[in-house]
Amino acid sequence: MKNKAKNPKVILVGSGPGDAELITVKGLNAIKSADVILYDALVNKELLKNAKKSTECIYVGKRFNQHKYPQEVINQMLVDNAFKYGTVVRLKGGDPFVFGRGSEEIEYVENQGVEVEFIPGISSALAVPSSQGIPLTKRGLNESFWVITGTRSDGQISKDIINGAQSSATLVILMGLRNFSIIMSEVIKYRHKYTPFAIIQNGTLPDEKITIETLSNYKNVIDTIDYSSPGIIIIGDVVGEHPSFLEEEIQRVLEVII
Repeated sequence: MKNKAKNPKVILVGSGPGDAELITVKGLNAIKSADVILYDALVNKELLKNAKKSTECIYVGKRFNQHKYPQEVINQMLVDNAFKYGTVVRLKGGDPFVFGRGSEEIEYVENQGVEVEFIPGISSALAVPSSQGIPLTKRGLNESFWVITGTRSDGQISKDIINGAQSSATLVILMGLRNFSIIMSEVIKYRHKYTPFAIIQNGTLPDEKITIETLSNYKNVIDTIDYSSPGIIIIGDVVGEHPSFLEEEIQRVLEVII
């Protein structure tokens, strides 16, 4: 197998947060040049229409308790297809180096003597809040933001959530919906109970859904979460910049007065 392709190569491409138009030009060109594409669950399948007709597109996605292939098998598939066909694009959602195992896959490929190229993508941690008009930083409100995984490999929440909650930083939590109650019960220990938060699911897509509340009312939204859809949690005063937050706050005050 190793002597068939003259120039075996793997290109690691970030496809962006969901909207097919939010991939980079360089990433799109890589898709067009690919002989084989291995793509993940969060990749917009519309992007695959840009591949050559002869390109084989292989789904290797992982969702909660639903893994098409083990990671070790995916690593070897990248190498085998590169040697057999030539250019393999490893297409991943968001940016492959933000909780995407991109570095693990590329390390394996490089160790097998295959050339690699990196094409970053727009991370959902940045693009999804922005698309809803939520700034991650704003002068006078905060000076930083933390991007944290909501679920470690052992299923527990990261200690960085607790550390971040003790700062004034905006918290952007990825892959945390299944631990939502645990996360919020920890954050409220350190943040004011009226601190706003947002849950955004299917960000940048036509069926995008946003829920905005305050920490004191986090239990009210638990039953509204669709755990089958990807989503992020944003916690911090910057969430109050969303147009609907002020409207909802006014409505709450009116209900109390009435």
